[in-house]
Amino acid sequence: MSDSITHVGVLGGGLMGAGIAQVCAYAGYHVTMREVSDALCAKARVAIEKSFDKSIEKGKATTGDKTVALGRLSFTTELRALHDAQLVIEAVVEDIVIKSAMFRELDTLCPAATIFASNTSSLTITEMAAATARGDRFVGLHFFNPVPAMKLVEVVRALSTSDDTVTRVTQFVASLGKEPVATRDNSGFIVNRLLVPYMIDAIRALESGVGSIADIDKGMTLGAGHPMGPFTLLDFVGLDTTYKIAEIMFAEYREPRFAPPPLLKRMVMAGLFGRKSGKGFYDYSQTPPAPNDLGL
Repeated sequence: MSDSITHVGVLGGGLMGAGIAQVCAYAGYHVTMREVSDALCAKARVAIEKSFDKSIEKGKATTGDKTVALGRLSFTTELRALHDAQLVIEAVVEDIVIKSAMFRELDTLCPAATIFASNTSSLTITEMAAATARGDRFVGLHFFNPVPAMKLVEVVRALSTSDDTVTRVTQFVASLGKEPVATRDNSGFIVNRLLVPYMIDAIRALESGVGSIADIDKGMTLGAGHPMGPFTLLDFVGLDTTYKIAEIMFAEYREPRFAPPPLLKRMVMAGLFGRKSGKGFYDYSQTPPAPNDLGL
């Protein structure tokens, strides 16, 4: 375990929050997850149990591991239940107003020594830290989806983050069996700053008739050695999520390479979010998924 961190608070029980809670509990930390309703707490617990079951099926965990880890997990709808956590990791909706308001309230509930971390993928840590009186103990911890399987965590240092905080959270990330990489507080950090323009360029290539969905994906998997093509990846990440991240990054940098293409905007407006909605660049109602006819 990371030095002096024994209790981790997790804000948000969605896909990312549930994954973060799972890996923390598995690594030996007591975890308190906060959601806004009992129903969402129950949903998060079910998701964690199912994720453990998948790990057991793959031989990466045992039923004993699952039982012990679940015993370290508690769920609550009260923010005050996180008051004695040494580290609080936020994984709520990607909205700076909501995140800042939550941290502002937590700042009055938690001791000054508690470290606050955000799992944001695109918003700036400095802006969130400014909502609190603990800028030196505020950091970004950007996990990747699916959290139990993905090894990388970006450790994001804001302008005010202290050396001690960076050291402690880096040790914490390593204690989870993850690989930490250090990055400065710029929108998108390392991975999304490089990845989002790549995915956007693939959409523009499709719009301009460079190739089909299937052929562009095949080109990048067989020609560049990527594990999946850009359209498969977009569907996996979620087109709505990608659109929001692209908008945030474009607002930050004002560079055309970050601007969401018209096709992406239209697909999001039509509810074509990818795997989560059953259809995006591919139609997941059939096996294997077939490229979606977008009328291009």
